[in-house]
Amino acid sequence: MVSDTRPLVGAEQINAARRVIEPHLRHTPVARSEYLGELADVDLFFKLEMFQKTGSFKPRGVLNKMQSLTPEEREAGVISLSAGNHAQALAYAASAEGIAAVIVMPANAVESKVVATREFGGEVVLTDGDLLATTLALQEERGMTMVHPFDDLHTIAGTGTMGMEILEDVPEVETVIVGIGGGGLISGVAAAIKASRPHVKIIGVEPEGAPGMTLALSEGHPVHMPAVGTVADGLAAPFVGQHNLNHVQAFVDGVVTVGDRDIVNVMKLIIERGKVLAEPAAASTYAALLSGKIVTRHGETVVCVLSGGNVDAARLVELLGD
Repeated sequence: MVSDTRPLVGAEQINAARRVIEPHLRHTPVARSEYLGELADVDLFFKLEMFQKTGSFKPRGVLNKMQSLTPEEREAGVISLSAGNHAQALAYAASAEGIAAVIVMPANAVESKVVATREFGGEVVLTDGDLLATTLALQEERGMTMVHPFDDLHTIAGTGTMGMEILEDVPEVETVIVGIGGGGLISGVAAAIKASRPHVKIIGVEPEGAPGMTLALSEGHPVHMPAVGTVADGLAAPFVGQHNLNHVQAFVDGVVTVGDRDIVNVMKLIIERGKVLAEPAAASTYAALLSGKIVTRHGETVVCVLSGGNVDAARLVELLGD
């Protein structure tokens, strides 16, 4: 049970975030997939967030965070850490506001995500070391403002705008399935949906090689994982945030894990039959549903969030073959 003293994002903050960020974002489409729904024995919809600015959901939270900065923080510039999608979103949002942005990325980050981050105007610092330690050291050295990729109430409120869109576009929805990396996306989506439709089930999905929220729920606090390993780099955060854990405890009905093989197989299936490119982190939601990890009844109305589509051609060939 979450203590009432812990701050949770509500409808007021999410509505405020929507007013702030809506002029800068797309209301991404929702598409029904009859064939893929039949395979899972549900009435299936995909929330197609790969059609968002920068190719993922991340600008929702980052744009809202930018609006909360003081003039002094804007002048100092912003800094963060990311495997790719948050990096691109921060570079995009900061550049739009005329704010300098530095993003620390792993040396083995997907090349297309590094290139895109630089093209959006961000300064990329690649490191073989610990991402957070490197980021904190640079933050102190340069006096910049940290924009956390997930453990932030403004970020959570921004991602909650996706939950509002889902309810508007699929008002009959009964279950929403969301991937979990650090937990920012599911925190906002769950808070938004539960605020007005508490009967809608929210299920989170993690890769078996990066079960940060599963561990945090078991231990009652975030757990730093010394190593993570999954094809779903967008879900490979080494820990979840405390704010995110609080929201999952309050609003999420269950969290399951799914294997890399299922994720890759579903990526191919979504490309072939859904005609959209979902990156591994995005494909995890339908993979969990199709593998039977999530229990549904016949014909249940389900929305799987496809959180992004940022995977380069070389990586796609590596994952799916020729």
